[in-house]
Amino acid sequence: MRLVRTSLAVAALIVLPLRPGSRASSATAGESEGVRARYTKSEHYVPMRDGKRLFTAVYAPKDASRTYPILLNRTPYNVAPYGPDQYREKLGPSEHFEKDGYIFVYQDVRGRYMSEGEWIEMTPHRPRKAGPQDVDESTDGFDTVDWLVKNVPGNNGRVGMWGVSYPGFYVSASMIDAHPALKAASPQAPVTDLFMGDDSYHNGAFLLAANFGFYVNFPPREGGPFVPPTTRARFDYRTPDGYDFHRRQGPLSGTLRELGRNPYWTDTLDHPTYDEFWKARNIAPHLKNIRHAVLTVGGWFDAEDLVGPLLTYRTIEASSPGAYNAVVMGPWSHGGWSRGDGQRLGNLDFGAKTGAHYREAIEQAFFARHLKGTSAEVPAEATMFQTGTNEWRRYDTWPPRGAQRRSFYFGAGRRLVAQAPADADAFDEFVSDPANPVPYLGYTAQGMRSDYMTEDQRFAATRPDVVLYETEPLEEDLRVAGPIEVDLQVSTTGTDSDFVVKLVDVYPGDFPAPPPLVDDDDDGPPPANAVKMGGYQQLVRGEPFRGKFRNSFERPEPFTPEKPARIRFSLPDVCHVFRRGHRMMVQVQSSWFPLVDLNPQTFVDIPKAKPADFRKATQRVYRSKALASSISLLLDPPRPVRTAP
Repeated sequence: MRLVRTSLAVAALIVLPLRPGSRASSATAGESEGVRARYTKSEHYVPMRDGKRLFTAVYAPKDASRTYPILLNRTPYNVAPYGPDQYREKLGPSEHFEKDGYIFVYQDVRGRYMSEGEWIEMTPHRPRKAGPQDVDESTDGFDTVDWLVKNVPGNNGRVGMWGVSYPGFYVSASMIDAHPALKAASPQAPVTDLFMGDDSYHNGAFLLAANFGFYVNFPPREGGPFVPPTTRARFDYRTPDGYDFHRRQGPLSGTLRELGRNPYWTDTLDHPTYDEFWKARNIAPHLKNIRHAVLTVGGWFDAEDLVGPLLTYRTIEASSPGAYNAVVMGPWSHGGWSRGDGQRLGNLDFGAKTGAHYREAIEQAFFARHLKGTSAEVPAEATMFQTGTNEWRRYDTWPPRGAQRRSFYFGAGRRLVAQAPADADAFDEFVSDPANPVPYLGYTAQGMRSDYMTEDQRFAATRPDVVLYETEPLEEDLRVAGPIEVDLQVSTTGTDSDFVVKLVDVYPGDFPAPPPLVDDDDDGPPPANAVKMGGYQQLVRGEPFRGKFRNSFERPEPFTPEKPARIRFSLPDVCHVFRRGHRMMVQVQSSWFPLVDLNPQTFVDIPKAKPADFRKATQRVYRSKALASSISLLLDPPRPVRTAP
């Protein structure tokens, strides 16, 4: 396809033909007709300081009687439909913005789709720049904002940015050494540190199902800029059973049969420790001297980027104390706040339209206040949806001021107790078999279900390779608000093992069932309606830990077989109330498949492991006076807290 090009010094309007009958061509029907009636679209190649040009689509209101702020979204996923006569169906972060009046800008980031240059995954930030060739996403964001305020007619000189997931990373990067015109930024589920808790690795364990599903549908661009195909066949698993599919692949090397030509996949497998490759891609250390307003958004049930928004908020809070820095966490899966009403997820009903509330009362108000100067109420420092009671809570800091830690110890008879153990020699043990790993779901599904973090864990509680500890029915509400600390004393007959810790809310046996659920996901059949909520074991938080990283994520160490070792790590924050009459449970296991790749239970480079490396191992979880295992919760005292409207 031939493009009409002009000098690099100016941005040229371009006309891009589209294939007849494509989905992009049909975008002029339905909702896009409303966009077409109120907005004029133009397309530009915006020059960067190193001479590369980034494809940018601008939608400007036809009403020229006033000026408008600019809302910018930078993405690696394409800004289709292409062509000045082809319109998006919707504009902006939500339905409220299009009616409110903004100039909406969408940009293909460097090296993706119609933009020039080379794309680098999670582009490393360059703190020191010697000249115009030293570019990164910070400079590309700066140069884009600079061009927009100088060249787009009718703007009021104020720019806001938003983006969910990978586009959230580009918001974060653009906040560093930001252009003075950037007044408000909302990184939403921002990818922040791929190895340390976001998409790729969690505590050294590789998230197999999620990454395979992503990269198999995210191929590299071959050649120069191009219009993406409007339809593309999704990967064929050849079975509805993702557990069976990945088990038949065998070691991670077996995935190369499907993904061998994808360099992003091989990069991920070539770096199984927290080396310079990953450290360079952690944007958090560079979030300093932030001067504009920031609203970071995430979901308590985000299976991809739960850590990213929490880390972003905490980093800015510490590094830029003078900035307006707010965080919102709701009962959502990845990006769930931007679509649907947010009342239900999986088998859970939250009793309120949480997504609709966020979009109108929080997100719209934030941008209107900082880009239009309205008197809209600004969000609280921390607006947190409290699961269990299903209420919005507003805090002046997060975790809440005055919250106190309380430990619960693994005890005899599967008990979880407040008293440290007194036994001289006590443990529970189980056999972990890589040929029969613990599934992460109790039913058949492909890939990683986006709502798995709400799932019933009763299927796992009955397996012999899962040990569990639970309290008696609680006599009063237990309000958990913040990160959960895990302290394990374990041993293995192998030389490496994973230990998965899950915090579970066990409902009373007479808990009523919610109304019938309607599943709007396309990633497998839901268990809705088949699940009875009486005795439900709701996953509140769960994380794996790859044992060889217990002392260092940079330098793994083998276990000495049968010798006790200590593993300490954190589970991401929760804002959850274990209600009176419920039980709190902890489940411990050594596999979580195919959510997490299989640990061979021998000390090897796992992406290069051979079938013979995978062996059974006997695991012990100690609960003695000298070797006590526990979890530690940050408890918010039951004092009055103002409830958000």
